[in-house]
Amino acid sequence: MNYLQYYPVDVVNGEGTRCTLFVAGCTHACRGCYNQASWRFDAGLPFDEAMEQRIIDDLNDTRIRRQGLSLSGGDPLHPRNVTALLPFVRKVKALCPEKDIWLWTGYRFAEFSPEQRALVDYVDVLIDGKFEQAQADRTLRWRGSRNQVIYYLKV
Repeated sequence: MNYLQYYPVDVVNGEGTRCTLFVAGCTHACRGCYNQASWRFDAGLPFDEAMEQRIIDDLNDTRIRRQGLSLSGGDPLHPRNVTALLPFVRKVKALCPEKDIWLWTGYRFAEFSPEQRALVDYVDVLIDGKFEQAQADRTLRWRGSRNQVIYYLKV
């Protein structure tokens, strides 16, 4: 899996101060997507053990009180990304149990595969659904269009 961007301090993508990882790869091709550069799976840099450790270290850094980790993209739940992210979110929950995980996906919660559900078992807040240009609404919190749903799974 590749990632496009990592923000060790982010106050936009979820509640509180967070670490945010934008993964590469998305096949939804939503009209009006603000992050079309994330569609290609080979964009960005490889998500390796060094990046995993950097995120874990940032989550545990006591100089900045981070509430958790946000995963966006691209699409973290694309099957090509789930393979890399599932062991990573397990590790985050094991090493940083007090931190929450937020995840944005174009897939619909009711239609998740068993592999996607396995990853979502570690997610606290899920925002699902493709971005729909016809339902775009800049006043919405944490989502870009009215069709997208926020699920507070463990909060």
